[in-house]
Amino acid sequence: MCGIISVVDRSGAAMDGARIKDALSMMNERGSGEGAGYAVYGAYPEYADCYALHVFFDNIIETKASLDTLLETWGAIVHEEEIPTYEQPRLKKVHTPWRYFFRPDASLMTGTPSPEEDIVTYLVMKVNTTIPGTLIYSSGKNIGVFKAAGWPEEVADFYRIQDYKGYIWLAHNRYPTNTRGWWGGAHPFNLLDWSVVHNGEITSYGTNRRYIESFGYKCTMFTDTEVVAYLVDLLARRHGLDDELAVRALAPPFWDEIDEMPEREKDLYRAIRLTYGSAMMNGPFAIVVANRDGIVGFTDRIKLRPLVAAEEGDRLYISSEEAAIRRMAPELDRVWMPGAGEPVIGRVR
Repeated sequence: MCGIISVVDRSGAAMDGARIKDALSMMNERGSGEGAGYAVYGAYPEYADCYALHVFFDNIIETKASLDTLLETWGAIVHEEEIPTYEQPRLKKVHTPWRYFFRPDASLMTGTPSPEEDIVTYLVMKVNTTIPGTLIYSSGKNIGVFKAAGWPEEVADFYRIQDYKGYIWLAHNRYPTNTRGWWGGAHPFNLLDWSVVHNGEITSYGTNRRYIESFGYKCTMFTDTEVVAYLVDLLARRHGLDDELAVRALAPPFWDEIDEMPEREKDLYRAIRLTYGSAMMNGPFAIVVANRDGIVGFTDRIKLRPLVAAEEGDRLYISSEEAAIRRMAPELDRVWMPGAGEPVIGRVR
């Protein structure tokens, strides 16, 4: 039932949040008013070399000092502030959204391929499991995630999304099914560069969660989409799979389809399925993943959830509905329905 929409400008040109707010509101029948959110890449050019840590505090007086101490142990807080919010008639501030611009000290974790990213990942897992009432929900460079429990237009007005600009936007309207609606459970989900919006249900959540937690990730937000963000980070950043291979690991072809492939391709996909069998996701889903280089959209292997793609000049759109895309871009150059499990990839040049 959830509504998703995303756009990347492949030239890197910035877009403000006004149009994606209107587009997401077109899909209000796909939500329940219990969660919506936006992610924007290019949000913080003045702190582009820092990790932008977005945090929800339940009680900032009691818990902020613990987080400050932990961050200062692992690096430097370059700047921090409360994220500006503007209460709406039906959306009040039940958590305090805060942001830190943080520079990790890479010398504290030598010998790893990406020490800064490993430090930030460690901090996200540590904070979210050991400091009660504190949740880091966004942790990438020059990326901001803005979400809450409310309708899309309420959440957008709460954060004044139109005031932010970026070259990639993701947005999500949530219809909670297996878990309650709350601020942390709203999409997008983020870790480092990776942000995820998802419509559907990951019925393999238990297997996927056990698999990802064997690599040191900790799932704390009580929703299957969190596991997707961590799986993408594992496959793409830590294991070095490219966009298409990562998608094929998460939503691989069926074995009988692999058997019909040319020999070289058959060997590759057999290896992917055997290596990443516990990462394979089952269930009905449509997913868009973003990082600083672009967006990738894909569905489950029999496409039990809708996904449509469109192009207008340098811009690629991926959404649950064509009508939402046309709210952003009425005159499109091309519209198509991706096949089941087929990735749609838009990279920034």
